Amino acid sequence: MAETINTIHNPLISVIVPCYNQAQYLSEALQSLIGQTYPHWECIIIDDGSPDNTEDVANEWLRKDQRFIYFRKKNGGVSDTRNFGIAHSTGEFIIPLDADDKIGPHYFSRAMEVFSAMPETKLVYSNTLLFGNIEKELIKPAFSFPQMLKENQIHNSAIFRKSAFQETDGYNINMVEGLEDWDFYLSLIKPEDKVVKLDDFHYLYRIKDISRSTLIDSIKNEKLLLQIFRNHLPLYLEYFNPIRDHIEATYYKWEANLYKNSIEYKIGDFFLSPVKYIRKVFRRIFSGEKD
Repeated sequence: MAETINTIHNPLISVIVPCYNQAQYLSEALQSLIGQTYPHWECIIIDDGSPDNTEDVANEWLRKDQRFIYFRKKNGGVSDTRNFGIAHSTGEFIIPLDADDKIGPHYFSRAMEVFSAMPETKLVYSNTLLFGNIEKELIKPAFSFPQMLKENQIHNSAIFRKSAFQETDGYNINMVEGLEDWDFYLSLIKPEDKVVKLDDFHYLYRIKDISRSTLIDSIKNEKLLLQIFRNHLPLYLEYFNPIRDHIEATYYKWEANLYKNSIEYKIGDFFLSPVKYIRKVFRRIFSGEKD
């Protein structure tokens, strides 16, 4: 009985840490989990076929804390690796964490307070603190689903239920070169869903000289954006449908022309014409305009 109560009030959070050639940063990411004020978590470290010493670093942490779990798999990219980690997780909630990033010590506690107070919440995220080569606070705007179609408002390390993840197809493996988190959130979140942004800076994003984000140039970025559009074509057409917009614009233009040719419009224009003329004369007098 006690175990059941504990599960209800202290749900397990599964932290999914894909790692490819990030062994030098991995310990910092894992240390930020040890520092959490909410202790009910497990961490799934997935070595995505790294040629560096990721396995050695991971094994050190496995010896320190039994909440760490390690897998090694053939290289398949970050989307495939996150899907693998979530499939092997046991938590009620999921949070992806890149091996070179960190999270603040109160993130889990604050997020669980939100999910407990508002069970209808689909996802929780926070403001972002850049560190590394650049140190800067990024204050995220309040969530807007229509705006989410134009730009990613949510950082990678958001917290959501595993059951919600299982209603999607997971992270799309065709987003190999980036923006896979934005693409996934468009699958996870529906327009009517409740999304909560925490005002504190619970997510710490490392800026490096070379990373996947710095390697995305304008041409590659355009290709990724087009891929997101293709992945969610029906959704985008609900909001940005050029055929529908053209038809509506044509209809309103036809309707306006029809109204202008009506007897009601012509009568009204007849009575208003003198007023329009007087206004025009006064504007010219006081502005010094000439014909």
